[in-house]
Amino acid sequence: MISENGAAKALFMAQHVNAFLDYLASECGLAENTIRAYRHDLTGFVLHLHDVGIKDMAAVAPDQVIAYMAELRHLGRHVNSISRALAAIKMFFRFLWSEGITPSDITSLIDSPRLVRALPEVMTEGEVTALLDAPDVSTPRGLRDKALLELLYATGARVSEVANMTLDSLHMDLGYVRCFGKGSKERIVPIGQASVDAISAYLERGRPRLLRSRESAYLFPGRFRGGLTRKTLWQIVKKTALRAGVARRISPHTLRHSFATHLLEHRADLRAIQEMLGHANIATTQQYTHVNRAHLKSVHRKYHPRA
Repeated sequence: MISENGAAKALFMAQHVNAFLDYLASECGLAENTIRAYRHDLTGFVLHLHDVGIKDMAAVAPDQVIAYMAELRHLGRHVNSISRALAAIKMFFRFLWSEGITPSDITSLIDSPRLVRALPEVMTEGEVTALLDAPDVSTPRGLRDKALLELLYATGARVSEVANMTLDSLHMDLGYVRCFGKGSKERIVPIGQASVDAISAYLERGRPRLLRSRESAYLFPGRFRGGLTRKTLWQIVKKTALRAGVARRISPHTLRHSFATHLLEHRADLRAIQEMLGHANIATTQQYTHVNRAHLKSVHRKYHPRA
C-alpha cells in the first residue's frame, strides 16, 4: 500500500495504485523488493499529478508523463533510475487500460530512455588461478570447492545451472558437460583437462564422504534432497576468494564474465562464446567486446611509451 511521506495528499488515486500492486503480487508473482520499487516510483508520480492539479487517472495525458520524466532529470536522477520509473508507469497504465479505468494506454507511444549498461566485473587470469588453487584438496569440502570453481570457470555456466547439474550431465570421457539454461534449453559446453581432473578427484574422494550413506543424483548435493543452493555456491566463492587473497568482491557470475572475457582476449570466436554462454541474442555476448576494448586500452596506457 502507498505509505510514503506525503502520499496522503494523493489518496484520490491511491486506490488504483494499490490495486495494481496487489495485481503484481497475486497474479504476476513479483518479488517483494520489485513491488516495493514500483510503489516508490508510482508514489512519486501520483504526487506529481496531485501537484499539477490532476485528480483522475483518465485525465492524464502523455505530456504529464513526459513532464515527470523531465522533472526527474532536473532532480539529477540517473538515466537508469528514470528508465525504471517510466517502466513502472507504463506497466501501471497498461493495467488501468485493461481494467477499463482509462480509455486507452496513454504511455504506449512513449519511448524509454536508453539504459547505461555497466561493464561486467572481470577477474584477471592471475586472480582466477589464485582462486582455483586456494581450496584445501586434502579435505572432502576442499575437493568439492575445487571441482565447483573449476567447473564454473571452465564452462561459464550460470550459478543455477551448476547448482542443478546432475551426474548424468557429465561426459568427461568426451570432454563436455550438458547445461540446462533459461527455459530449460540444453547446450553442450566443453571442459578442459584441469576441470576433468578436479571433478574426477571430487567424485572419487570427496563426494562419497560428503554424502556418507545418502544417495543423490546431483553433482553437488546439498543437505537435503536437492543440490547446493545458489546462496551456498555464492558463499563458497566468497570464502575461497578471501582465502586466495583476491581483494575485489566477486561472485559466481564474476567467473562467468571472466570465462567469456578471457576467451575473447585469446581470440575466440564471438559466436562460439555466445553458444557456450547460452545467450539467445548475440548482442548480449557483445558486451564482452567492450570489456576487451577496455582491457586493450589499459594495456596501451601502461606499456606504450607515448600513451
